[in-house]
Amino acid sequence: MLTVEDREAIRRAYFVEEKSIREIARELHHSRKTVRKALASAEAESYRLSGTRAAPVLGPYKARIDELLAENETLPRKQRYTGTRICAILEDEGYTGSRSSVRGYVAVQRQAQRHPKVYLPLEFDPGTDAQVDWGEGVAEIGGERVKVQLFYMRLSYSRRMFMMAFPTQRQEAFLMGHVRAFEYFGGVPQRISYDNLKTAVREILTGHTRREQDAFVQLRSHYLYASHFCTPGKGHEKGGVEHSVGFGRRNYMVPIPQADDFAELNAYLLEKCLQDDQRRVDRQPMTIGEAWAQERTYLQPLPEHPFDARITRAVTLNLYGQVTFETNRYSVPADQAQKQLVLKAGPFTVTLQHLDTVLATHVRSYAREQDILDPLHYLPLLEQRPGAFEHAKPLRQWRKEWPAVYERLLNTLRNQQDEGRGVREFVQVLKLHREYPARQIEQAVTQALDYGCPHADGVRLCLQQLANSQSSRHPQAPVRPVDLTHLPELATVAEQAPDLQCYERLLAGGD
Repeated sequence: MLTVEDREAIRRAYFVEEKSIREIARELHHSRKTVRKALASAEAESYRLSGTRAAPVLGPYKARIDELLAENETLPRKQRYTGTRICAILEDEGYTGSRSSVRGYVAVQRQAQRHPKVYLPLEFDPGTDAQVDWGEGVAEIGGERVKVQLFYMRLSYSRRMFMMAFPTQRQEAFLMGHVRAFEYFGGVPQRISYDNLKTAVREILTGHTRREQDAFVQLRSHYLYASHFCTPGKGHEKGGVEHSVGFGRRNYMVPIPQADDFAELNAYLLEKCLQDDQRRVDRQPMTIGEAWAQERTYLQPLPEHPFDARITRAVTLNLYGQVTFETNRYSVPADQAQKQLVLKAGPFTVTLQHLDTVLATHVRSYAREQDILDPLHYLPLLEQRPGAFEHAKPLRQWRKEWPAVYERLLNTLRNQQDEGRGVREFVQVLKLHREYPARQIEQAVTQALDYGCPHADGVRLCLQQLANSQSSRHPQAPVRPVDLTHLPELATVAEQAPDLQCYERLLAGGD
């Protein structure tokens, strides 16, 4: 076979040096046929297999391999015949050749069966469509790395994206994601496309028909949009939001974001989404923000009140002032306890209320069999039963975390008074947490001990002084004199000098 250098030499001799084919063949030691091939094309010839290689051992089994590969199309994706499994089946049927030959033939057949996927490009009118999906990421919350669930909604026309982090993909998170996304977009699209999420779909029927979850239907009815569900396994039918899931994870979750809580993390993600308005997508004439400004006028208006995405349940208070929700117990203030309460659980909080009065709000726990107790809820009981102070579970949990100066104050009160009165006085100090920040109370307790007034009134006085000193740092508006010109009768009123003779008579012993 001619090398590229041989081909160049032949062509140069013929076209540049004007030698004949006979001369070139004689000088370069090639046949005239080879010379003519080189003159016909400057490109080197590639090797071509002239015929199918013989496979005397594998040949009789090729039809069986083709049969198994055809059967794969009817099997579940994770239960199909692999190359290794096909080898084992053939060996059981008498095959004695090498496994590499089988795998090679399987690879060739699979490649021949594959067809390149081509998708239809889609275009949407403003306000007509949005897409929703979930993703996952890792964030550092409160100093601990945790897996977070990322809710995405993307407007199909402007490509504007909303992204929010949740501790779970449960239905209340799914519904709240919609509420916050609609508020972010300033309106509601006419239709939203989904995967067949269990939080939305109860049962998949024929075609695109679904039996939907009741809460999801209530959300859709509240905002009056239509839902569209993709064909199972066909995520490309909502490829826009699929792209947004990857874009958000790569650009907003790298490096791993750090936050004190989910509220801070979501404030960060919202800021990133707003910054994304300045981006211009390839082949688009305007930025995302400019396109959204156009689309916003086509969105359906928001209803007067947002949808309440929380779980609502009637609950009964137990003997310890607690209610149970998903195996966990949440406390209620002892002095406001009611036997029958309403519990409302969102993705981040659990709220307990009686009628329209909110009695308690707790951070929601996703662990099991936990006691989420607010020690402030039990202070009225400790005033009545100070002897239970050392063994009260809510106080024991709090005591592990409160400042060391609290222990100094408690010991001082116990030494100055009897045990019961000292504990009651200390409980009065703890009650100040209902009115003041913990940091200020710690400072006030320290001052009260230093000033020699270790009691509830002394701590409260120190708190008031701290509040006054902080407010004095902010300049107040100057006091202006009152205009009394419209009251002429006050013009004769003058400053009266005090009569000091009464003090002289008092010192002299008179009346």
